Formats: sequence, C-alpha cells, structure tokens
Amino acid sequence: MEVIICIGSGCHLKGSQQVIERMLALLEEYRLQDKVKVKASFCQGKCQEGVVMSIDGEEILGVSPKSIDEVFQKYIAGEA
Repeated sequence: MEVIICIGSGCHLKGSQQVIERMLALLEEYRLQDKVKVKASFCQGKCQEGVVMSIDGEEILGVSPKSIDEVFQKYIAGEA
C-alpha cells in the first residue's frame, strides 16, 4: 500500500507535517510499517481542500491532524 501526503505550502500550513508524524506513529503502533509506504509530494492542486492524501491512488481530501486517526482506521488499518 502506498500513502502520499501533500507537503506543499497550503497543506503544510494546514498541518501536513503533523499528519505525517501521526501516520508514521500509527503504522508503527499497528506494526504496518513494512506493508505501507509513506511518501510526500508537493502540491497536488487541491490547496483549498486541506491536507491532501492519496492511498493507492484514491484521493482523500481535508485530512487534518485531528482526523488522521479516523482516516487511518477507515482506509489503512483494515486494508493493509
């Protein structure tokens, strides 16, 4: 599984660094760090939508430091 998180300036201001840090912590907590590859990308063109993330090509908009746990549970924990 591949997770790509935008770190462009708009997403950075909306907490992308915290999203990445929490994602990495959750992967370690669930022992999925060998099954899920996390990558960063620059602007994905949806700056108004909050932190943009894609999981295996499926775009998820509006991810935030507050919602990353829910996104992880919904899209990664049960799928990896």
